[in-house]
Amino acid sequence: MRLDAVDGVKTNKRQQLKLLLVASRNHLSRGDIFSVVKFLEKEDCGFDVTLEVSDPTEQPELLELHRLIATPALIKLFPSPKQIFAGSNIFKQLQTWIPRWQQAGMVSGLGLSLRPTDLDGSRTKKELQLEDELLVLRQENATLIEKINSQEKLLRMVAHELRTPLTAAALAVQSQQLGQINLEHFQELIKRRLGEIELLSKDLLEVGITKWEALFNPKRLALGTIAAECILELEKSWLKRGIGINTDIPADLPDVFADQRRMRQVLLNLLENALKFTESGGKISMTMLHKTDQWVEVSICDNGPGIPKQEQERIFLDRVRLPQTSESTSGFGVGLSVCRKIVEVHRGKIWVVSEPDEGACFFFKVPVWQGQEEEKSYDSLTEGAAGP
Repeated sequence: MRLDAVDGVKTNKRQQLKLLLVASRNHLSRGDIFSVVKFLEKEDCGFDVTLEVSDPTEQPELLELHRLIATPALIKLFPSPKQIFAGSNIFKQLQTWIPRWQQAGMVSGLGLSLRPTDLDGSRTKKELQLEDELLVLRQENATLIEKINSQEKLLRMVAHELRTPLTAAALAVQSQQLGQINLEHFQELIKRRLGEIELLSKDLLEVGITKWEALFNPKRLALGTIAAECILELEKSWLKRGIGINTDIPADLPDVFADQRRMRQVLLNLLENALKFTESGGKISMTMLHKTDQWVEVSICDNGPGIPKQEQERIFLDRVRLPQTSESTSGFGVGLSVCRKIVEVHRGKIWVVSEPDEGACFFFKVPVWQGQEEEKSYDSLTEGAAGP
């Protein structure tokens, strides 16, 4: 896609500004990048703007050519020097730099040599160039830090998810040794778990080349069926301790638009948490409601020790474990953080309602299937975030 913003008869008097936007179709529909395109299309920037948009999945050579460490990225190709803007605030960066480009263009248009001249009365051209280069380096450094943090979060998410098929495989071996399942059933279980581990290994291989959000593949999904599979998968854990699981899933519950693996991961994490904090002989409940035409709401409640109000938002952060439970339970405090990330990528919301000594209820919302095309970005599902 190519966009030319030309100002009629003034074209010959205005300086050229050539920009390259490296962004996928998903990126183009998101707020920051959408604002960049609209701004360059409609606003008078003081330049004759040429904006070229390239999809890195169709032109991967651009990543190497411009040494991009993250996308989306906006590159100023002309006038020199080349500058690269990346991260979550490209629009703000562009607005900051346009006045400086205008000033540099005005001075250049007057034909001044600038060799001994102080552009602002105190700094030489060389000093200003060094300052510009320093700002560019700071931007690249911030982008690199963001990329590293994104990769770290993906690694923790995949490592946490890897635990489920490994645990299930170990339980299958134990059940087969005790004669509780026959060889054919045992082989089928092991084959299925190995398949899940293979998919996770592919996720790990993609850590260095993509953001973890891109690993999601939303489709039409019967969430009630996934919930039933998760409960059966954990059957040995809750039957052994005499814990009852009550479900309220309407027969007419609409399908949702979600990634099957990730929804399964959220349900398993929340069920495992409920089992972890529910005493033997206790009760856990799972409810699914269709309150509006756009969202299905899921709740998983336990009768454990509960969560203090001051901790109810903090528990969804990375590697946070409550001091009152950290000694009595295992884990690294990433499960709820992973759930939050997954639900937010689905443009939903997750939250908890709890009182000390009265258990906890975890709620989350995911969008209803409304005939969306599978390749649509999540941003086209609805405007605004879901809330309780």
